[in-house]
Amino acid sequence: ESDGSAEEVADEIERIYAIMQQSGATKISASQNEAERLRFWAGRKAAFPAAGRVSPDYYCMDGTIPRKHLADVLDGIEKLSQEYGLRCMNVFHAGDGNLHPLILYDANQPGELERTEEFGGKILEMCIHAGGTITGEHGVGMEKINQMCTQFRTGELEMFHAVKAAFDPAGLLNPGKAVPTLHRCAELGAMHVHRGEERFAELPRF
Repeated sequence: ESDGSAEEVADEIERIYAIMQQSGATKISASQNEAERLRFWAGRKAAFPAAGRVSPDYYCMDGTIPRKHLADVLDGIEKLSQEYGLRCMNVFHAGDGNLHPLILYDANQPGELERTEEFGGKILEMCIHAGGTITGEHGVGMEKINQMCTQFRTGELEMFHAVKAAFDPAGLLNPGKAVPTLHRCAELGAMHVHRGEERFAELPRF
C-alpha cells in the first residue's frame, strides 16, 4: 500500500506487475470496478468449500510471517507435507503475510488427526522462526497454547498472566486458555539455553 500520490501508486503497481511477470505469472488482472472486485474475491472465499470437496476433513491454520519469507515458508510447508504424508492447501492474505494452510486429512483414519495437529504445530513454529507470530486473526485458545511457549519468554508470559489477573482475579474467564503456565512450558520441554541462561530457571527440574 502507498500513502503517496496517484502517480506514485501507479508506479508501485507497475513495479508489482513487473515482478510478477519476471516470476512467471501467466495472467495478471486487476479489478476495474466493484463487480470485478467481488468476482475476484469469490475465488478466494471459495477455497475453504473447495477443500471440503477434495478431502473428508481439513484443519485450518493461522500464522503470520514477514512477507519476504513467504517463499521459504511455503517450501517448508511442502517439506512437512511430505514428511507427514498429508496434503496441504495454502490460502493466505499475501499482502499482510497472514497464512491459512489447510491441512487435508481423514478423521476416520486412526492417528491421522493427531498427525495433522502435530503438522499444524510445526507450521506455527516455522512462522515464529521466520520472525512471525502464531496467529494473525484467529486467536490462540487451546489449539495454539503450546506454541505460545515457543514464541514468548518467561517475563512476557508472566506479564500476560498479570494483565489477565487484573481483570479476572478469580480466574473465571476461559481458564487455562490463551496463555500457558510456566509449568506447562516446562513440561513441554520448551526450555532453551539463551546466552548461557536457562529459560524458566525458576521452575524445579525433575
